[in-house]
Amino acid sequence: MPSRTLGRSGVPVTALGFGAAAVSGLYEAVGEEEAAAAVEAAWEAGVRYFDTAPHYGLGLSEHRLGEALGDKPRDEFTLSTKVGRILVRHDGGGDDLAHGFAVPATHRRQWDFSADGVRRSLEDSLTRLGLDRVDLVLLHDPDDHEEQAFREAYPALEELRSQGVVRAIGAGMNRTRMLTRFLTDTDVDAVLCAGRYTLLEQGALETLLPAASAAGKSVIIGGVLNSGLLADPSPGATYDYAAAPSDIMRRAVRMRDVTESHGVPLRAAALRFPFGHPAVASVLVGARSAAQVRDAAEQFHRRLPTGVWEGLRTRGLLSDEVPVPARGGS
Repeated sequence: MPSRTLGRSGVPVTALGFGAAAVSGLYEAVGEEEAAAAVEAAWEAGVRYFDTAPHYGLGLSEHRLGEALGDKPRDEFTLSTKVGRILVRHDGGGDDLAHGFAVPATHRRQWDFSADGVRRSLEDSLTRLGLDRVDLVLLHDPDDHEEQAFREAYPALEELRSQGVVRAIGAGMNRTRMLTRFLTDTDVDAVLCAGRYTLLEQGALETLLPAASAAGKSVIIGGVLNSGLLADPSPGATYDYAAAPSDIMRRAVRMRDVTESHGVPLRAAALRFPFGHPAVASVLVGARSAAQVRDAAEQFHRRLPTGVWEGLRTRGLLSDEVPVPARGGS
C-alpha cells in the first residue's frame, strides 16, 4: 500500500485510509464483532491510516477503533480524530438516528471550539480510544463557528503540536471555502475535504487544492463515493447523506456505463480519481464489514486503462481541466 507524508509534518498516511464512521452504526447498526473484523481486514490489506471522531456514533467509533488497534504496534499506524464537539452525558433515552447513527442516545453533542474545549475533547478521545496518543487532530465541521475556530481552537491545536502532544493538525469539513482559509491563513499540515472532490463533484479544484499545492500542504479526501452513490448508483442510493436527486443519479449511471465498458467498476474509478491531483495524500473509505474493506482494497489496486478517463471526458462527464491519475499510478 503506497503512502505519503502530510505536508512537512513527517506523519505518513497510506493512500487508502479507513474511515471509522460506518463501524459505529452510520445509518444502521453494526455489531461489535463485525466492526472489529472490518478494522482487521483493513490492517491485513495494508491500510495504516485510520480516522475517527467523537461525533461518530456518540463515541462508539473511537471505542471500537481503539479496541481493534490496541494490539497493533503503535508506531506502525497513523490515527486521526477530531475536536469541536464535546460529548455530554444524556439520560433521556432514545436513539441518535436524527444525527444518522443507529446507537442509543447515551450522550448529546455540545459544540465547543474554545481552547479549553479543544483540550478537553482530545483528552476525552484518548480515554475512549484507550491509546496514549493520536497523530493528527482536526477541527471538525466549524461551519457555524468560523471566527472562534480561528481565534481560539486553531491556536490551541498549534500549541498542542508545539508541545509534541500531537504531530499534525488541520481541519475537516465538507465546505471548501473555510478549508482554503485554513490552508492560506494558518500553519495546518493537512485538511480533510469530504465529498467535494469526487468523480461527481470537483469544487475543491477551484481554490482548495491549488492552495494546498502552493503551501506544500496535504489534502485527505473523504466521502469519495459521495455517500454510496458512486459505489452503486441504483434506486435508494444516497448522495451527501440523503436520497440521491434524479439528475445526479442519472449522471452516476452514465459514468457507470462508461467505466464498465472498459471492464472497470465505477467504484474503482471513484477510489482512484482523487490521486490525479498531487496535493491529495489519502482517500478515506468508510466500510462497515470485512467484505467491504477487502473489496475497497481490491478496487483501489485495480489497474485502470486510460480509456476510462478519456471515455468520461468524451461524454461530457468529466471536464478536460480536471486532472486524472497516470496509468497505474496513485
